[in-house]
Parts: sequence; structure tokens; C-alpha cells
Amino acid sequence: MNAENLINLLDSVKNGAISVDDAVKRLKQLPYQDIGCAQIDHHRQLRQGMPEVIFGEGKTVEQVVAIITAMSDKGSNVLVTRLDGEKASHILSVFPDSSYHAEARCLTLEQQPVERRGKGTILVISAGTSDIPVASEALVTARFLGNQVEHLYDVGVAGIHRLLARGEQLAAASVIIVVAGMEGALPSVVGGLVDKPVIAVPTSVGYGASFGGIAALLGMLNSCAAGVTVVNIDNGFGAASAASLINRV
Repeated sequence: MNAENLINLLDSVKNGAISVDDAVKRLKQLPYQDIGCAQIDHHRQLRQGMPEVIFGEGKTVEQVVAIITAMSDKGSNVLVTRLDGEKASHILSVFPDSSYHAEARCLTLEQQPVERRGKGTILVISAGTSDIPVASEALVTARFLGNQVEHLYDVGVAGIHRLLARGEQLAAASVIIVVAGMEGALPSVVGGLVDKPVIAVPTSVGYGASFGGIAALLGMLNSCAAGVTVVNIDNGFGAASAASLINRV
């Protein structure tokens, strides 16, 4: 339940359209709902301005379906991250109005129009094509959370002229998410070019000495550019959530 739903419910009670008892029934499970495999935080939309998001990896199809059912019954829009294609196919058969974003490994179910809450544009940049799955997770999440989002792919430091040619797009963004593997140098470059928050996302892309993204993570944490913050390896969702909060200020 979001703030608008709550206001409409209270107005309905005030106008006599529904009884107090009916309103209490609707609010009874507002804090959270125990469905056995999960305790769903229906209050999160009111508290944080975004609904609870389902992390699909490690959950069975049955568990994901049960959680989506409970959330959709409350009228919530639903985002599932880290969902493989096999699980998604089954979920799409149960919820045909949902959409699977294969590149991002995300599934969305939008029962109500996404409220545009961002004041500007979030720009998602990937250093290489291999980083696009994580960048796509950030892009899908940021749009789901009500932001205008643009993307700029394959502009890493191996050919920095590709990034420098997009100066106007960099300057127009309110928040920039930079996704990079290998040595993770791109966020420092971007951070030195712009006057806005830069959120760096290290990816697990790279050869053996990248240590599954640790090299990129350490490189980003040691950035010499001011204003660069770093999220966990492959965490496009976390970067988009932070960018969305910044974009609302």
C-alpha cells in the first residue's frame, strides 16, 4: 500500500463509502504478512517510498509465486531481481501481465502506473558490453522506482574517446551509475568530468587476477575522484536504489 492508496482509503471511510470495520480489515496486514516462506513488508512503500523487492536467486519458483501473489493482492507493483529464464517462464504463465527483462534478469509486474518521482535523469554507463547485465539491472530498477533513465554502453577506458564524445549526455544527468569490471577505472574518469553524484558498481567480469570483481571493487574504493561512492560487486539493484533516493532530493 502506498500513500495514495492510504489517503483514498481514509477518504472512503470519511465519506461513508466503506465502513470502519472494512478499513480495519484492509489495514490488518499492513505492517507485514506471514505467508510461511516469507514475511512480506507491505509497509515499506509507505515508509521508504518503494515497495519490497524480491531477490529471485536461491528461491524456488513456488516461493517467488507465493510472494508475488501476496504483493499483487495488495495492489503493489512487483520487481523480482536475479531471476533466471527458466523460473521466469513459469512465473509468466502464472502472471501473464508481467514482463521479463532477460538481459537484466529481472521480472516486473506493474498493476498501476509507475509514479514519476525523479527530478532529473539517471544515466547508467557500462564500461564494456560484458558489463551490460549488471547495468541493465540498474536501469530496470531505476525505471521501476519512477525515474527517467538513459544508458550509455561500452565506453570503457580502453577507448576513452567514446566517453568524451558524450559530454552533453554526461552533463545533463542528475545522477550517474558507472558499471565496470576488469580494473574498474571508469568511475574515476567519470567522477573527474562531472559535478554530480557518481555511483560505482564493480562487476565480476575479468580474468583471473580480477578475483571475481574484487580488483574492480578495490580500485573504485580507492578512487582519486571526489564524489564517487561504491556499492557491492554486481549490485546494479543497490546502485539504482541509491540513485533513486538521490534523484528525489
